[in-house]
Amino acid sequence: MKREIRFGLRALHRRPLLALLAWSVPEALPTTISGLAIAKAMDDGFLAGRPVTGLAWLGAFLLAACVGAWGSRQVFRRLGDLVEPFRDDLLRRVVGGALTHAVAGHRDDGALARVTRQVEIVRDSFAGLIVVTRGFAVTVAGVVLGLLSIDPVIVLLVLPPFALGFGAFVATLGLAAARERATVLAEERVGDTANAVLSATRDVVATGAEGHAAALAAEPIEHQAAAERALAWVAVLRTSCFAVGVWLPLIVLLLAAPWLVGRGLTAGAIMGGLTYILMGLNPALQTLVTGVGSSGLQFVVTLGRILDATAPPEERGPLVTGTPSGHDITLDGVTFAYGPHAEPVLDDLDLVVPEGDHLAIVGPSGIGKSTLAGLVCGLLRPGSGSIRLGGAPVTGLTPAQLARLRVLIPQEAYVFSGTVWDNLVYLRPSAEVSQVDRAVAEVGAENLLARLGGYPARLAPAELSAGERQLIALVRAYLSDAPVVILDEATCHLDPIAERRAEEAFAARGGTVVVIAHRISSALRAKRVLVLDGTDAVDGDPVALRSVSPLYRELLGYWHAEPPVPVN
Repeated sequence: MKREIRFGLRALHRRPLLALLAWSVPEALPTTISGLAIAKAMDDGFLAGRPVTGLAWLGAFLLAACVGAWGSRQVFRRLGDLVEPFRDDLLRRVVGGALTHAVAGHRDDGALARVTRQVEIVRDSFAGLIVVTRGFAVTVAGVVLGLLSIDPVIVLLVLPPFALGFGAFVATLGLAAARERATVLAEERVGDTANAVLSATRDVVATGAEGHAAALAAEPIEHQAAAERALAWVAVLRTSCFAVGVWLPLIVLLLAAPWLVGRGLTAGAIMGGLTYILMGLNPALQTLVTGVGSSGLQFVVTLGRILDATAPPEERGPLVTGTPSGHDITLDGVTFAYGPHAEPVLDDLDLVVPEGDHLAIVGPSGIGKSTLAGLVCGLLRPGSGSIRLGGAPVTGLTPAQLARLRVLIPQEAYVFSGTVWDNLVYLRPSAEVSQVDRAVAEVGAENLLARLGGYPARLAPAELSAGERQLIALVRAYLSDAPVVILDEATCHLDPIAERRAEEAFAARGGTVVVIAHRISSALRAKRVLVLDGTDAVDGDPVALRSVSPLYRELLGYWHAEPPVPVN
């Protein structure tokens, strides 16, 4: 609960919060003078035979009520300045968390419920909490000031039982939070089950499995009903706390009335004290109990659920399980599938890429080449097996460590609006002009640089061709300090001559180069080739591999437009 409260407090930006508190002062004015106006109207007006004076005090109370209504209007106008930025930040966190899970290959069943329902619940309950807690604090302060203006003894009689009821209510919040959390989890389970059953409606009807489908949905529905019933008992406890906090002070004041009159307190003063209880403390505590007991618990539990599901790696605990030593790549029994019921894209794959190797990965489209690149780079997590980079598990390395070790250039190269220089040195901001010049020359981007107008020229990504974007990304990767470079069809939009020049530049750059081959010529330039064919993976040097991989011979045959090399 503390984490959720801290998260909410961080969303209270200073300027809108101060404006909200400032307008709370006129809003609290009617409560502050209500009891005093009644006491003065009775003692100095009606009981003293001066009805005009009594009416004047009542008129003052009516005027204060108008001022309070105006203050309430201003409060609600400024409430959005606090609530809407909080909702936007939370929605960005939810969407970002869902995308992080998707990129990592993890199923996130509750993401839809968080985006469509839970964020709105948190936003509405956050707004309710601000209104309720602010109103309660302002009202109680106004009541105390009013009672002190009548007689401090009444404060001593009224506040202790009121504090007892308030304290009992606070003590029940832990139990209420647990019950509310169980209700939220049950609701998510009902949503997931209903989605699974409804998406298979045609199959259910076709196979006559309506009874089985109904049984699948019945259990989580009953779970949610039980959780809702348990939560309803919390409302009974809240009602008891309210009775203690409001009706007990009223009874105490009525029982003490003869004693108060005996010590000189007037009937108007006693009536004023009763007014403060009935018009001040009563609605304030009732609103607090209702608001915090429902909206507050929804806020804490639902926000906690969102924070748990969307916490970034650094909030989930340390991930680093080793320090990389070198940059060799090792895959042991790696299996990966896009979803729990999908066929594996990679199945029990073993692979070793030593430091300084030049590996080309070939295979039919959709066979898992880009998936393998994502796994090696730590963008995807294997379902089973391990992937090590420099002897350390890739899944245990921080983003900063991964960025220092490897660089990935995908098929659709990323270029952003800015200068040519900013795009080229993005991965190495401290690069000198001579280093950038050498990278441009090695990769073969001199003509492109001249056409664009040199390093200071500004880029419009939409005006560049796919091949030009790839050249810029290739220079950027060449400049990087990362010892492992993975080119995922990063030269597919270049002509064969430009592709050869770029790949040879990376081969001579030093470090390890892994090329997802678009053309088989990329494999012929590599030291080793890994062939993925969906059922097996074979690796070896480009010449020896012809005798052991029919798929590789077939790819070579298509490339050379001649019959495959026969096997001895």
